[in-house]
Amino acid sequence: MSFGYRVLGFGSGGGAGPYNVQYLVVGGGAGGGGGHGGGGGGAGGYRTISTKAFEVDASTPYSITVGGGGAGTSENPEIANGPGENSVFSTITSAGGGGGNSYGVPTGQSGQDGGSGGGGGRGIYGPGGPAGSGNTPPVNPPQGNDGGAGGSENPSGNPFRSGGGGGGASQAGTAASNPIAGEGGDGSPSTISASDVTYAGGGGGGTGPDGTQSQAPGGTGGGGAGGRHTGGQAGTTNTGGGGGGTGQNAAGGAGGSGIVIIRRLTASSSSTSGTVTTSGTDTIHTFTADGTFNS
Repeated sequence: MSFGYRVLGFGSGGGAGPYNVQYLVVGGGAGGGGGHGGGGGGAGGYRTISTKAFEVDASTPYSITVGGGGAGTSENPEIANGPGENSVFSTITSAGGGGGNSYGVPTGQSGQDGGSGGGGGRGIYGPGGPAGSGNTPPVNPPQGNDGGAGGSENPSGNPFRSGGGGGGASQAGTAASNPIAGEGGDGSPSTISASDVTYAGGGGGGTGPDGTQSQAPGGTGGGGAGGRHTGGQAGTTNTGGGGGGTGQNAAGGAGGSGIVIIRRLTASSSSTSGTVTTSGTDTIHTFTADGTFNS
């Protein structure tokens, strides 16, 4: 005989039926381009909702993937870029950032497409490389922006060695304008963790040895600065920031890893998945590495 009782899950699980959560999913940032004017790495894709409107089932475990940051590109233009890796929660995928690329002869190498696009590399005796496209694959609202094009060099040569900036979540990367390299695009802020944190900034382009050049900054939200006749700086871990392009014979900076954060009403579940914090009536689950959200 059934008395219609509902069995409740406890420990790693929680409530007996579906409930709604808020999420932030940031992909891994890409590495910056190498070799005398490399482009900045694109930020990882940034996808979020501002209210608890995404339904999960209390009986279903959800695999979490936190995308790693891409490696900085070698100075060799034939070496592949270092794109970031995707971050995933349920049906939500944030693409890894597109790699910034290195110089090319005569035309600079193109930045890669990704969550945000990578910056183009500097051309040697020719035009700079085109920027990579952001929001690839496309989602609505967009998960990122385009990178900036690399700097050009006239046929007789000049000392200007400047790469384009990587795209960020809220802003495109800046194109190089010799002798100034492009800045990384800014990321987007979120308060899902109960703190105001900005994520997914693009990496700055690399600049050469000319004395009038300054170091191109990365975008707010973890973007690494481009090197000024030095190697590029790495993107910040767990922000999805792109790595900075390099301004010398070195690899670009590595991209920063991504992050996944899930926020729910405390009363909805007793899940202990991820790193757990509370804020008022809410419980927050933060993942900085692959795991499982036992809802």
